[in-house]
Amino acid sequence: MINNMEQIYLAIVLAPLVGSVLAGLFGKLIGRSGAHWVTIIGVAISSILSMIAYKYHMFDGGAIYNQTLYTWLSSGGIDFKIGFLIDPLSVTMMVVVTFVSWMIHIYTIGYMHDDPGYQRFFSYISLFTFAMLMLVMSNNFLQLFFGWEAVGLVSYLLIGFWYKKETAIFANMKAFLVNRVGDFGFLLGIAAILMTFNTLDYADIFSNVAQHADSTITIWGDEPWSLMTVICICLFIGAMGKSAQVPLHVWLPDSMEGPTPISALIHAATMVTAGIFMVSRMSPLFELSETALSFILVIGSITALFMGLLGLVQNDIKRVVAYSTLSQLGYMTVALGASAYAAAMFHLVTHAFFKALLFLGAGAVIIVMHHEQDMRKMGGLYKVMPITWLTCLFGTLALIGFPGTSGFFSKDAIIEAVHHSTLAGSGFAYFSVVAGVFITALYSFRLFFMIFHGKQRMDMETWKHLHEAPAVVTVPLIVLAIPSLILGAFLIGPMLFGDYFGDAIYVASTGGHDVLAQMGEGYHGIGGFLLHSIQHPLVLILMSSGIFVAWLCYIKFPDVPEKIVSKIGPIHRLLVNKYGFDDFNQLVFAKGSTGIGQLLWRIGDINIIDGFFVNGTARSVRVFSSFVRHVQSGYLYHYAFSIIIGLLVLLAVFVHGVLD
Repeated sequence: MINNMEQIYLAIVLAPLVGSVLAGLFGKLIGRSGAHWVTIIGVAISSILSMIAYKYHMFDGGAIYNQTLYTWLSSGGIDFKIGFLIDPLSVTMMVVVTFVSWMIHIYTIGYMHDDPGYQRFFSYISLFTFAMLMLVMSNNFLQLFFGWEAVGLVSYLLIGFWYKKETAIFANMKAFLVNRVGDFGFLLGIAAILMTFNTLDYADIFSNVAQHADSTITIWGDEPWSLMTVICICLFIGAMGKSAQVPLHVWLPDSMEGPTPISALIHAATMVTAGIFMVSRMSPLFELSETALSFILVIGSITALFMGLLGLVQNDIKRVVAYSTLSQLGYMTVALGASAYAAAMFHLVTHAFFKALLFLGAGAVIIVMHHEQDMRKMGGLYKVMPITWLTCLFGTLALIGFPGTSGFFSKDAIIEAVHHSTLAGSGFAYFSVVAGVFITALYSFRLFFMIFHGKQRMDMETWKHLHEAPAVVTVPLIVLAIPSLILGAFLIGPMLFGDYFGDAIYVASTGGHDVLAQMGEGYHGIGGFLLHSIQHPLVLILMSSGIFVAWLCYIKFPDVPEKIVSKIGPIHRLLVNKYGFDDFNQLVFAKGSTGIGQLLWRIGDINIIDGFFVNGTARSVRVFSSFVRHVQSGYLYHYAFSIIIGLLVLLAVFVHGVLD
């Protein structure tokens, strides 16, 4: 059985890669339909086999698979290997990644129908799926880093897919550079692990981590630092880049410049969740540093609260959903900081479905609106797009955590986990995630009402030609709507309060870290969880208030938002300017880098290299040759004079030597 499963694991990874290669290298030969068929079949095979692997591990009691496929390099007593670790954590990610990617592949047929880069796009998104699978299935840091960088590379290609568009080129370069900052920290963390454990294999590291719990390292000065704290913070800096946490969040809203299917793939199930998965996988390390956990808690809180506020002032349909992703990633990060890794993974899973649904729903609207993305030019679309309207309603309800939806169970679990946490920063974190409930409901239903309800704000010619999106677009929406509604009810018991993850996630039983165990003492099934939210109605009141305020401002009194903006002008400008992060980065880092480059060019290239070495050498030769030319005059008395002078010099040297 193990050999059969090993073949299945290989097929899961390689099927999307084969599809990508066929569509990318032979796209002209197989044509547009051939490109989407080979990639969709590849991802479908991967998804179905992932479900088989999920059944084997989660229902049939299959043993954890941790094997090396081959050794890539051996050097200095260290083996660099490629291998798979398939356990409840990785197999859950495999199902989510492949299934959501499968739906996005199907949806892409309709969205990219007329695009000249059709085959190239399918090749890229299939390659993206392969890279993410390599990341989540890895059993060592080498392969993890390969997948980590591969998703970054393919995201660069996809964000800048429309390469003739200046904003797209700027956005993909921005994403690439910001992620390099995070990846530098990540690489330092991996280097520290290699230095400490002399291996990159997860199992070897986790089995020996306890003996390094009190180890210290001197970075500068004489003050020792906790080794585990340094390692964990460095690793988390990598997660801050990939999972777009403040201040390394700035790339993610601009990634909307890519086509909508890749926005859904990046934001829902792949790249941005890599950081959440990585920290959950490394839980045995993070549990040894409360300093690192508190740092994660505060960063996640800031992201959850302040990025949600930015969603209130966006008018681009995709950017609102993008800032929603930032906020929800903040919720997951807060859960990681509270040691509620299972809750973070739970929200990751539910969020993957309802966020993919919302992005694809936004894409459906963009298609029928002839690629118009400004919500101020929409309105009343429920009349002509009933399927998109209903599925987006389900996705929106899941996003705000409406009772009974998947998002309700996962988001409320995070809020309760933070409420039980005693780590430094947990008070601010609790305030942030609770306040975020109102903000999420407000910007979500602002989006929903401005698009589907209220008066029609497009011209009549556009309105006459509006219609429901084609089936190839709406079917994935319907399929994604189902887990968005019901998946949370099935997963909350085993994933949070059962033995779903087994040994894949480690939580210290001391120091108040095991907040989910404390919550589990009062958990009495789905009904009890719902009843608890009614008995402690703060979250429900805030959510309902957000919906009500959105209805008042965008349906009942649509002129109110402009009046509010005029009253709070400076605050509105601060939000529109995204707290000045982009301006600061452009001024300090972008212009600063070019300024330093100009300075080095003038001093180094012009003055030193050209001025001193190149031109200076030429001038020296010219001066010396001019002198020599005058010495070689051709007159006999000049030569005699030179001989006499030379003899006098030699005589002086000789006499001086004798006297000494």
